[in-house]
Amino acid sequence: MSRHRESRTESTLDRKLAALNQARELGEGRLDDAALENVYGVLERATSRRSLSADHTVVGFFGATGSGKSSLFNAVSGADAARVAVRRPTTSEPLAMIWGMEGSAPLLDWLEIADRREGKPVPGLMDDAGGLVLLDLPDFDSVQLSNRAIVERLAGQVDVLVWVLDPQKYADAAIHNDFIRAFSTHADVTLMVLNQIDKLDSAEVKPVLESLASILDRDGLSNVKISGVSALTGQGVPELRTRIATVVKAKAAKSARLAADVSVAAQRLAEASGEGEAAGVHQQDRKALAAGLANAAHVENVVSAVRASYKLDATKRTGWPVTRWISRFRKDPLRRLSLRREGTSEVNRTSLPAAGAAELAQLDSSVRDFADAASAGSSGPWRASIRAAARSNRAELPDALDQAVAGTDLKANTRAWWWPVFSVIQWLALLVAVGGLVWLGVLAALAYFQMPVPEVPKVEGWPLPTLMVLAGVVLGIFLAITSKFLAAAGASGRASLARRRLRESVAATGETLVVDPTEAEIAHFRAFREALAETR
Repeated sequence: MSRHRESRTESTLDRKLAALNQARELGEGRLDDAALENVYGVLERATSRRSLSADHTVVGFFGATGSGKSSLFNAVSGADAARVAVRRPTTSEPLAMIWGMEGSAPLLDWLEIADRREGKPVPGLMDDAGGLVLLDLPDFDSVQLSNRAIVERLAGQVDVLVWVLDPQKYADAAIHNDFIRAFSTHADVTLMVLNQIDKLDSAEVKPVLESLASILDRDGLSNVKISGVSALTGQGVPELRTRIATVVKAKAAKSARLAADVSVAAQRLAEASGEGEAAGVHQQDRKALAAGLANAAHVENVVSAVRASYKLDATKRTGWPVTRWISRFRKDPLRRLSLRREGTSEVNRTSLPAAGAAELAQLDSSVRDFADAASAGSSGPWRASIRAAARSNRAELPDALDQAVAGTDLKANTRAWWWPVFSVIQWLALLVAVGGLVWLGVLAALAYFQMPVPEVPKVEGWPLPTLMVLAGVVLGIFLAITSKFLAAAGASGRASLARRRLRESVAATGETLVVDPTEAEIAHFRAFREALAETR
């Protein structure tokens, strides 16, 4: 592999590993722990392998009992290093044959290989340059659990997998289902070998190879070339050495192996996540949530109180002065709800009834409907996490809504422009009426004490004092009645303003405690999907 291509491959692998790690972090607490642990294991192995010798390619020989794996290992390595015997299984500890000992020790320590042998130059396999580590491993179908554990561990660590099968057991379902099929994505670093072809008649070799190829096609390894060899006679061994040597010289196996591991981990993460895209938060969902929260927060009760309070204030300031004092005995609805006291919105509380079962049910229903709409289309784990995010501030929501209502400026202390005008006219009318009464009283007193009574000015035959009394009273009553209609209109306007402001405050609280966490979780979900796509 050229230096430029190797650099580009490593850069791509860096990006995929970073994306996989990001996807794992984003999936924490949301996806199945087993899938996340699997990803973590892949990342840990990748980090470890990349920190170790890049000059060595680790090739592992994997096979079932009786496949002649160790014999083939000896034939390929040109040494009688691996134990071979009639009694099976023979190999219980992995054996490493190393070409190029320098720098290999940390790598072999990580592989936990204690039995290490230095390989001699083998024509067609390795010259003095080195760079190869061949591993002879225990049988993967061993009844000894420790042997099986070693094989499973090293199958996840080696750079190249060499599967050694034999004519008797090449179609064994257990071998394919438990081992080979699990590495179907690792075709680029897989060598398939059918050993012991010397036990077949020459006419049987091709049908057996074709049968094995058909099985591998079902395993997902249709592009893997099968080498027919005989460790006993040496048939096909030189070609197998050449294939191994080609892989080693390319120095791409390590990156290809790790890239395949990333693909598998990403696929498992995708399966744990499931398919589907969240619908997200739409404007109609916001409006529906705000309306539901407004009902739960008794907004209409407050609006009614604003309307009644405005009318009461108008009566106190514009009613007929003779009777308006009676209105002072009426309790201001806003003061009853503690919505007229001074203080910051952070500490204000209303005296609205505490949220009961009906209000809490309304609140929960609104949040649930909003969460369902936002998470629609997403897969199970993410749908659950989006719903949980929407409900994450459920405990604070009732109090926050009450505080939002308390902190809303209802313009309760704002007076209408016409109130002082009507009030001045009312008092002038009352003053005129009282003046007329006093005048008439003086005239009556003079007549009672038989004193001279001055001539009273008349207007169209009506005594002026009488006209003053009548005009003052009639005008006062007229203004009082007129103010009632104006107050009703003003109360409706003030109530509409209060309703809008209250709903805005409630909606803002819903945004903070419900919408924002939901959108954050949806963004989290989309970032996860983007990271997962990057790994592919």
